[in-house]
Amino acid sequence: MLGGTTEASRLARHLADRGIDAVFSYAGRTARPVPQPLPTRTGGFGGVDGLIDYLAREGISHVIDATHPFAAGMSRNAILACARAKVPLLGYERKPWQAQDGDRWTHVPDMDAACCSLPEHDARVFLAIGKQQLAGFAAKPRNHYLLRLVDPPEGVLPLPETEVVIARGPFDAEGDLDLMRRHRITHVVAKNAGGAGAEAKLIAARRLGLPVIMVDRPVLPPRELCDSLGGVVEWLERHHAVPAATVPRGV
Repeated sequence: MLGGTTEASRLARHLADRGIDAVFSYAGRTARPVPQPLPTRTGGFGGVDGLIDYLAREGISHVIDATHPFAAGMSRNAILACARAKVPLLGYERKPWQAQDGDRWTHVPDMDAACCSLPEHDARVFLAIGKQQLAGFAAKPRNHYLLRLVDPPEGVLPLPETEVVIARGPFDAEGDLDLMRRHRITHVVAKNAGGAGAEAKLIAARRLGLPVIMVDRPVLPPRELCDSLGGVVEWLERHHAVPAATVPRGV
C-alpha cells in the first residue's frame, strides 16, 4: 500500500486486524508520520524501474495507491510500474470537494495559476498547500502568507512575509474560523484534496465570505479507482488477495 492519507491508515488497520499480509509505504515527506499497524517502509523507490524491482523482490501481488490526490509523481510511477510488472493496481481516492451555496471559489489548474489569481499586494493569504510548492508564491512578495504545516520548516522559507502554524489535522470549522479571524485572512488557497479532515478551512471561508482559489487535481493516466474502504476490500477479493469473509459489507 502506497499510503499517507487518513484513508490509507483506515485500510491498514482493517488489513492488520484480519491478518492480511501487507506493507505500508510512506514517501518520507513528514518527519513524524502516523504509526501504522503494518510493516512500514519510508522513502522513494527510485522511479518506475526501482518500483518494478521492489515489486519483484518483495513478491508484491497487488498494489493500492492511497497516496494524497496531489502526489501525482508517485501515482504515475505506480501506474507505469504495475502495468509493466503485470501487478493489479487500485487507486483508493477520496471524492473531490464540490462548491456549495455561499462558496466563492476560483478553480485553477496548478500553483502558478493560483499565484496569478492573488492580488499583487496587501492580501492576507491562508496558503493551505503544505510546504512543497511554496516557492512560486514568492512572485507576489507583497502579500502576507499564513502556512499551516505538520512539521516546523527546515531553513528559510521562500516567502518574505510569512507566519507558520504547526498543527496536524483533522481540523474543525470553529477552530479554522478562529484562525482566519485572528490572522485577518482575506484569501484562501487550497488543493482540492477532498475528505472531511481538511474541509474545515472551506467551511470557515464560506462562513466568512472569503474567496477560495481552488487548485484542481492533477490529471493522471486511466486506472481503476474507488472511494470507499468496502470498495477496496471487494477489489482485493475479486483479485483473490483476501478471502470473501473479510469484506466489510456496507462500509
